[in-house]
Amino acid sequence: MTVQSHRAARADTAGRIDLLTFDLDGTLVDTAAEIAEAVNRALADVDVAPCPQPQIESLIGAGAHELMRRLLAQIDPAQRLDRELVLARLDHHYAQTAGTHGVTYPGAHACLQALRKGGVRLGLVTNKELRHARRVLDANDLTGYFEQVIGGDSLAWKKPDARVLQHVMAMLRSEPARTAHLGDSATDLHAARNAGVADWAVPWGYNAGQPVEHDRPSRMFQSLSQVAEHVLSLRQGPNASEISAVRATGLSG
Repeated sequence: MTVQSHRAARADTAGRIDLLTFDLDGTLVDTAAEIAEAVNRALADVDVAPCPQPQIESLIGAGAHELMRRLLAQIDPAQRLDRELVLARLDHHYAQTAGTHGVTYPGAHACLQALRKGGVRLGLVTNKELRHARRVLDANDLTGYFEQVIGGDSLAWKKPDARVLQHVMAMLRSEPARTAHLGDSATDLHAARNAGVADWAVPWGYNAGQPVEHDRPSRMFQSLSQVAEHVLSLRQGPNASEISAVRATGLSG
């Protein structure tokens, strides 16, 4: 197993992990196509030409509304468009496209299954609005793995505010030293660090088009199966057969 460690980690080297929280977009599911479709439908409603998917993809991470606000700042700096109307049209269209084109990354189901079987509690923490996040989770058969699902509008704060992960830890009765958060962006890493939990990353995803390695996660995993292998190996009395099963099915989940 190749797991890069850029500096001395906190929870991941101190012992077992009891709670692992995941980001959604760019970590478990590639949702860029369905987000871009909703954005361009909303723009078409106000007679604006479509934007290329890479431009939209570079803005993923702070929720659909913030994505659109940032995009409008780029394409409509004079603020001629009615922002509230565009956001309302985005909500309308994303309610239709969320969960339609998303694709789980290789090993996602196998990873989550193995972690649950191994007794690890799982949470989903995204800045995507909760109603949209649930549609993506349901469409990709991921909902049942998570004991807590937090969207960008679930609390008064969102990532990278420390209180988001602190809330999940309180609800699932875990401590920072036994908690890790896995994501694809600097936002995820800062959320983890602010809450005092292990900051882990995967190299695919969005991160505003920049390699997440530049933000120096304490651990970089090259596959989701590696995440499960690592967490299970940290737990007391790791079950070798479970870890082997993760390796065998990691690319088929």
